[in-house]
Amino acid sequence: MFFSDDLKSDQRKQSGKRKVVSRTVKHHMSNKLFVGNLSFNTTENDLNDLFAAHGTVTETNLMMDRETGRPRGFGFVTMSSVEEAQKAIDALSGKEVDGRALTVNVAKPREERAPGGSGRGGYGGSGGGRRERY
Repeated sequence: MFFSDDLKSDQRKQSGKRKVVSRTVKHHMSNKLFVGNLSFNTTENDLNDLFAAHGTVTETNLMMDRETGRPRGFGFVTMSSVEEAQKAIDALSGKEVDGRALTVNVAKPREERAPGGSGRGGYGGSGGGRRERY
């Protein structure tokens, strides 16, 4: 396809403009909850039973370490409604279970991670120190 120089310059001018879009962000609560500071003895059934006292639990996920297969000390509980989720937060946040004060709040969306990498910064190597001369 052939473009004249005039058309190309018009395209450049248009692409250089900055379009400002006004967005209103509505804060809406989710019915998926993050549950932290769990005892490593806690099972998914324990988590389900704990939250079922405050509403209908539709899903429980206890996060496990891939290498050891042991619990990581946190999980997620999905309640059937936003109201039940708030009720569970009010009742269980800070409550001591198995000697540990629970952290219960609305789960945040998972952040995307860059593929392949440990997520740790730095330059690698031995970590510095004195350089030996031979």
